Amino acid sequence: MDSILFDSSEKVTLIGAAAQPRGLLDMALERAPRLVAADGGADRALEAGRAPEAVIGDLDSATSVDHWRAQGIAVHRIAEQETTDLEKCLYSLRAPLILGCGFLGERTDHALAAMSALVAYRARPVILLGEQDLVFHCPERLVLDLPEGLPVSFFPLAPVTGLHSSGLVWGVAGLGLAPGGRIGTSNRAAGGRVEAGFDGPGVLVILPLQALDAAIAALSIPAG
Repeated sequence: MDSILFDSSEKVTLIGAAAQPRGLLDMALERAPRLVAADGGADRALEAGRAPEAVIGDLDSATSVDHWRAQGIAVHRIAEQETTDLEKCLYSLRAPLILGCGFLGERTDHALAAMSALVAYRARPVILLGEQDLVFHCPERLVLDLPEGLPVSFFPLAPVTGLHSSGLVWGVAGLGLAPGGRIGTSNRAAGGRVEAGFDGPGVLVILPLQALDAAIAALSIPAG
């Protein structure tokens, strides 16, 4: 599970099989030009007129493998059934940043599994894009440049406590967050730089899609 099948020095767009808004893939590819598909996401890409360089997954939902190969697309089948196709891609990809399309739509269980994967594979810089929002795992040092009033949500998938914050209407320093307990949704940027940190992993940051460039910049800041 640690073999790298696709190694890129450029940012990568990863496309899944779920329906996605028109233009979302183009938005991602403008920022992450190399395209990889998770299993049946290859068909979504081809429908949009984009051919992925590679397909990674267990291929149990794919009906077009021969068609993909005929177009020169590398197909990597990973048979293990302990992880989702998104997770298979995350442990098989190496890139400075991964933008994921087609993982947050249609089925709630698939969307929850995708968000859980952000925590499990938090060493990978990944942003998942939805119809209106984006989500990523909060880095150790979160720095965002956001306009005043923009919604900022912190959703805990593990118990954590805020260590510090600035630039938020409601600070999170000293605040305990936990699944089934207090959650940090519907905060807002005060205008300018937003900073926050927590005492452990497990917090998802959710922002409007318009903040994509700010999120990319946040995940490009070295830890420490």
